[in-house]
Amino acid sequence: MNAYISLRKAALSDCPLLADMNKQLIEDEGHRNPMTVSKLEERMRGWLESGYQAFLFIGPNAEVLGYALFRDEAEWVYLRQFYVDRRWRRKKIGTAAFSAIEEQIGMKKDRLRLDVLTKNKGGIAFWQSLGFEEYCLTLEKTVGSRP
Repeated sequence: MNAYISLRKAALSDCPLLADMNKQLIEDEGHRNPMTVSKLEERMRGWLESGYQAFLFIGPNAEVLGYALFRDEAEWVYLRQFYVDRRWRRKKIGTAAFSAIEEQIGMKKDRLRLDVLTKNKGGIAFWQSLGFEEYCLTLEKTVGSRP
């Protein structure tokens, strides 16, 4: 497949689709978020109503290949979620989608930030291949756990 991607700004009517993809993202990256698709849809609707923007990645045959969810912060753009459908991974779709975001939407700040779970080695490698560098590491301890 040619890695040409167009973007379509998501509307509130896209929240069920976005929530379904968000559930797959949670599963794929090994996140421990237990929310159901209906709760994810409610959360997505709240984000879109409060300053976040979502863009769907559209392939040449008008198929939705993934999405990005982000928001302008005071000093950077925060990319909260970035998802490529499982069937389209390792085909340069993520790279093309990220390029489309940079070109078609433009980032209004000098910095773009995102979070990647430390166990998501594929995600880390993907973002590093696009020029992202480590900036901080958040550590966590489960209450009652021993070293």
